[in-house]
Amino acid sequence: MRDQVLWRKTARIATILAERLDIDAERALNILYNSRTYALLDNPDSGLQLMSDSYILNDLLRELEA
Repeated sequence: MRDQVLWRKTARIATILAERLDIDAERALNILYNSRTYALLDNPDSGLQLMSDSYILNDLLRELEA
């Protein structure tokens, strides 16, 4: 169950990222999967999975700006 929820959350975040950066979905997924934010999202102990999609997206965008 956890994997399905994480998969859906990842898809939603990647879709919004693609729209925000005007890139294709594959590139957005690549950016997300290779980020510190995704490493935290994939770790249930981090608690990031409980945050909203927009919160996680903003965290990812801050990471990309740095």
